[in-house]
Amino acid sequence: MTHRIAILGASGYTGAELVRLIATHPAMRIVALSADRKAGQAMADVFPFLRHLDLPRLQKIDEIDFSGVDLCFCALPHATTQLVIDGLPRTLKIVDLSADFRLRDVAAYEKWYGQPHAAPELQAEAVYGLTEFYRDQIRGARLVAGTGCNAATGQYALRPLISAGVIDLDRILIDLKAGVSGAGRSLKENLLHAELSEGTHAYSAGGKHRHLGEFDQEFSLLAGRPVHVQFTPHLTPMNRGILANVYVDGDAAQIHATLAAAYAAEPFIQVLPLGQLPSTRDIRGSNFCHIGVIGDRIAGRAMVVATLDNLTKGSSGQAIQNANLMLGVEETAGLTLAPIFP
Repeated sequence: MTHRIAILGASGYTGAELVRLIATHPAMRIVALSADRKAGQAMADVFPFLRHLDLPRLQKIDEIDFSGVDLCFCALPHATTQLVIDGLPRTLKIVDLSADFRLRDVAAYEKWYGQPHAAPELQAEAVYGLTEFYRDQIRGARLVAGTGCNAATGQYALRPLISAGVIDLDRILIDLKAGVSGAGRSLKENLLHAELSEGTHAYSAGGKHRHLGEFDQEFSLLAGRPVHVQFTPHLTPMNRGILANVYVDGDAAQIHATLAAAYAAEPFIQVLPLGQLPSTRDIRGSNFCHIGVIGDRIAGRAMVVATLDNLTKGSSGQAIQNANLMLGVEETAGLTLAPIFP
């Protein structure tokens, strides 16, 4: 069976990544693509790397006939998706890639995103989209909220350790490096080549990054008590990729064994042998997450390193993995492509 797919916000990076992945998906066909400023244009004009595909032209959202759509991906900017989804048919399956439904507590959403939640009744039905940990809920969901890419990386490194109680929950530090595509495709002065290249800088430091809301929500739920991690992201001059160095107190061998056991059956999570550390170059363009563990010279301390592609496993690939579950398709369908190297 072929499922009919719409992508809202197809002119952005995550929208283009969805198109790239769905192009070879055995059970999905794109029937509608939306854009705002680029409505009316051919996708090949917006993204020439997709010119070999036979795709519908970009159009305004209100021009799409959703009666012919089985599932809709929303790759729209944060703080716009709530009202858009609220206006879509209630029978339509939706995977949202924005931040608009990630936080279950609408007060927490207002705290981190600076405005009231515009669709609290929809928030009540949204399922958090970290696939490996919410599979059962995602299979039966109508609305799935994709995670933040930074939040996903940190959670893959830490969730099994928190659940197993093998680390000190009050001494967790996440030092993360992120590629520039995570900032979106809109023109920004600080993302110009001359201003970004040949340098790396911290941003949203000091507990200000919005993905801390997801860390607080998910880690505290796992632990059964408040867990607040220290988190500093850095913007690096690479197009794709996230690498998180997570510093914890615990035994390195026990930490590695816990992660290896937790992810042994996961098709997209690879735990490296103890002492080996991953690189962003090894997951580029793929739906894989690689995790490594190494001990410190100071006894009782360890570092967990997790890396994934922010546009794939951190966003669009994760979205398709969730959509596969929602549609009753093999979870790995369309997502087993090898990383790009070099």
